[in-house]
Amino acid sequence: MAIYTKSSAANGKFASSFMQSPYSIALVGNPNSGKSSLFNVLTGLNQKVGNFPGVTVDKKTGVSKISDSLTAHIIDLPGTYSLYPKSADEQVTYEVLLNAKSADKPEMIIVIADASNLKRNLLFCSQIMDLKIPVVIALTMMDIAQRKGISIDVGALQRAMGVPVIPINPRKNKGIAHLKKAISDVYETKPTPPVDFINIENIAGSWLNEIKDLCELKSVYSALHIACNYTELRYLNAAQRIRIAALLDEMKFQKSKVQAEEIMERYRRINQIMQQCVVEVTPLQRTMRSERIDKLLLHPVWGNVILLVVLFLLFQSIFWLAKYPMDWVESGFSMLGNVLNTYLPDNFFKDLLINGLLAGISGIAVFIPQIMILFGFITILEDTGYMARISFLTDRLMRSVGLNGRSVMPLISGMACAVPAIMAARAIQNKKERLITILVTPLMSCSARLPVYTILIGLVIPEKSFLIFNLQGLVLMGLYLLGFVMALIVSKVMSWIIKVKERTYFLMELPIYRAPRWKNVGITMVEKAKIFVRDAGKVILVISILLWGLASYGPPSKMRAVKEKYALLEQQHPEQIKELEKARAGEKLEHSFAGVMGHAFEPAIRPLGYDWKIGIALITSFAAREVFVGTMATLYSVGDDEAGKATLREKMAQAKRNDGTPVYTVAAGLSLLIFYVFAMQCMSTLVIVKRETNSWKYPAIQFVYMFCIAYLGSLVTYQLFK
Repeated sequence: MAIYTKSSAANGKFASSFMQSPYSIALVGNPNSGKSSLFNVLTGLNQKVGNFPGVTVDKKTGVSKISDSLTAHIIDLPGTYSLYPKSADEQVTYEVLLNAKSADKPEMIIVIADASNLKRNLLFCSQIMDLKIPVVIALTMMDIAQRKGISIDVGALQRAMGVPVIPINPRKNKGIAHLKKAISDVYETKPTPPVDFINIENIAGSWLNEIKDLCELKSVYSALHIACNYTELRYLNAAQRIRIAALLDEMKFQKSKVQAEEIMERYRRINQIMQQCVVEVTPLQRTMRSERIDKLLLHPVWGNVILLVVLFLLFQSIFWLAKYPMDWVESGFSMLGNVLNTYLPDNFFKDLLINGLLAGISGIAVFIPQIMILFGFITILEDTGYMARISFLTDRLMRSVGLNGRSVMPLISGMACAVPAIMAARAIQNKKERLITILVTPLMSCSARLPVYTILIGLVIPEKSFLIFNLQGLVLMGLYLLGFVMALIVSKVMSWIIKVKERTYFLMELPIYRAPRWKNVGITMVEKAKIFVRDAGKVILVISILLWGLASYGPPSKMRAVKEKYALLEQQHPEQIKELEKARAGEKLEHSFAGVMGHAFEPAIRPLGYDWKIGIALITSFAAREVFVGTMATLYSVGDDEAGKATLREKMAQAKRNDGTPVYTVAAGLSLLIFYVFAMQCMSTLVIVKRETNSWKYPAIQFVYMFCIAYLGSLVTYQLFK
């Protein structure tokens, strides 16, 4: 495996050779077969994620050093059960494999097959082989197969399939060297493709050869797929579509009949191979550990109790485990600000550096430990197989509000980020359920809300324990549950409004329970933290500098009046210079451009218990919710003659209104928390909703209904607690 960085001179030759002749290898396989694990092992840290052209489907690519003479470009295609696509993800895999002119067209395919479900996986393998692209089969889950009493003769299976079959365990890095050797051998020897797994011409007819020639395909089986799905394939031109349509009409082609005969014929051949190569004990002879665990975790009563306990421990740990690293980060930035304030000369650049850049960056960096812990726990839940059980457990609840269990995965993913969560709703086939899921997913509290929750909970909720539980952790869990409950309520209302009569069924394969891959958990935590810092950092950096300018300068006449007023007061009361300087800084901030904007907005938010500074933060956080913290850090730093000596939480705790009362009372803090639970303050989410629904109508509806719920909820909360 090769890990490449642009700055590494030692890897310069490696990069050069890859750029000159990128040999492309695609990883394909059923969901939960171990495909992602193999991709991570082959590419290490040298991978990137983007989107396939024209669709919002994740495209994971990377580079791997297969041998001294071969450096390959690896593409991880979305998981699919067969070459008959039923979702947007499967359609992407389908088009990449069939389009000979695709930029992602692989020169070799590694088919990842689950040994514990070999019969079903061999169906997909046989279809891929008949595309006449070089194939290597990577056999995973051999340990699970053994525990199920399945014994596989790998050599016999390789002879029967006619392509290399390599047992691997990517989680433990076993068999990877043998797999790379097989890939290298296929690359160097370029063996002739194996004979057709089944005779497609006997099933459909020899006329498929005309489509094969028309579309410049390698196999008759590819021609069959063109015939079945030519209306859905975007890369075909008008002339090809017209000729194919005429040919199908001439031959009276019956798509469903041919597909059924093909599948039956493949399974007849697969059954023969299974009899020759596989020995399996009867299912009654062995009860799988996963089945025994599921009797408890999927129990209609105890399963839900355990789920609540898991969520409770998650939110308790976010405060408990992150407390010390957060204190260290906060202290480090405070010390840095103090040093810069002491040693740098007073000028424009010092003010910009300390009160603009440093204040904004420190306001978000302190929450990195909590972000890492959140993603770490989510990765553990996914790795162990428990995340899929959550979908199964909540299916009945989802159906009661007009959704089904498949909607749970986008909602849970929304705890990390609403953007990929909304994209994940593509897997929902029912249009009504998919639309409702997209519209309510942003109500789930994403990681961007976590910094806002943390700083406000720390301000207004005492750090006490209730029995053995941390009170702040309980409040945090309550906020997440509140968003989930509101998502259910809105879903029910929308299910009454949106009239689409389309029945759906929730079918889901539950992966076996596995121990989490701690290395994968660690890599995910680091990568997510880097993404959070990079993506949020860009926005915060720009907004911090902009806010610093708006808060430091104002209309010349007003700023001049403030300056003259305090110059006169300092002459009259020289013994009160320190107090007068502090008052001048506050009044200067109020008369700045930022202050003018905040005061103009203040009447609308005063009933919620907010002042003009909070108003500015509400506006700026529409760019991204976490910008709230950076905004407050900048506003409370501008004009502070002791910059760097107090943390943001200390400054916010000391903030006073004009009448001397504290800004962040319990009522105001709870009101602000409720606002951030419900409000749609994320431009990226609105854009992705537009892309997924192909209309601005739904983002507009989403923005309006979420803002109304947020405003009314905050208003009621403040009036009750004030």
